[in-house]
Amino acid sequence: MTSSSILHIICMGALLCCLLPSSYALVLKDRPILKYGTAWKKEETSSLVHQAIKAGFRHIDTACQPRHYREDLVGEGWKAAAKELNLERKDLWLQTKFSGLGAHSEDNIPYDKDAPLETRVRQSLAKSLHHLQTDYIDSWIMHGPENNWDDHFKVWRTIEEAVDEGKVLQLGLSNFYRLEDVVWAYDHARIKPKVVQNRFYLDSGHDVEIRAFCKEKDIEYQSFWTLTANRDAYLHPEALELAKEKGLSPEGLFYAFCMALGISPMDGSTDEVHMKEDIALMNRIRSGEKIFADSNEMGIIGNALGTTNWNTILDEEDEL
Repeated sequence: MTSSSILHIICMGALLCCLLPSSYALVLKDRPILKYGTAWKKEETSSLVHQAIKAGFRHIDTACQPRHYREDLVGEGWKAAAKELNLERKDLWLQTKFSGLGAHSEDNIPYDKDAPLETRVRQSLAKSLHHLQTDYIDSWIMHGPENNWDDHFKVWRTIEEAVDEGKVLQLGLSNFYRLEDVVWAYDHARIKPKVVQNRFYLDSGHDVEIRAFCKEKDIEYQSFWTLTANRDAYLHPEALELAKEKGLSPEGLFYAFCMALGISPMDGSTDEVHMKEDIALMNRIRSGEKIFADSNEMGIIGNALGTTNWNTILDEEDEL
């Protein structure tokens, strides 16, 4: 073989590596991981989900809540992307939610509001499966607390049935901000929640105690409102300088900070370039790169959160 032939093979190999979707470095069960959030995308939902999957996202979050989500367009978007990229259903991770009556507009409730609560839950799941064009949901979340524990467990026992039936693979909680409520729900569940998805913000003390409980019980803590609620933590001069040193946008640096804490953030980017940047960040982390050299670098972000004990659940290995 001539030297020119060898060079051609090397160049073709390098080109192929560049063309492979960046998600090839990801495994669906990996966590923490960025998840594509679809709230408030309205009529653009289908095209944005399509774009996000092409960029490399494989975890998609939505809800059967027409007030804020177009779950039906999430279904259209992932199907179109899967067809284009030759992906199968098992290559994607779809998460949706049951939302109680108070979460809906009066004129757009996705189930019979006069039906028994258990029936409403089942109707919501049926609609989600139809919207998402699938016969199973990877993760089904209770979107918020009910008014009392009796109703909570009516919902929970019903969604547990869906796991028993193979329609849902795991369950979770969202918008639970009191540790005692999370613990009570966990302790009294037959099928334990594998997700807690909450707003990550100062008013809740950034859920330090809840995140510690999640770590202890191997529950994935997912954050939303991640960037919006914490701009002061990643836009101050020292953070901007650190982002530049790491070759990241300020927002990317904050996502890296969250994942170093064990958090899986919702990423709602509507910009193709930012989507690709975020996937590149995940690939850097998955390849073993430590974005933060030590706890001092973590503190550049953490100490600006306004929550003084933000790092109390970390051990030294987690901090790096």
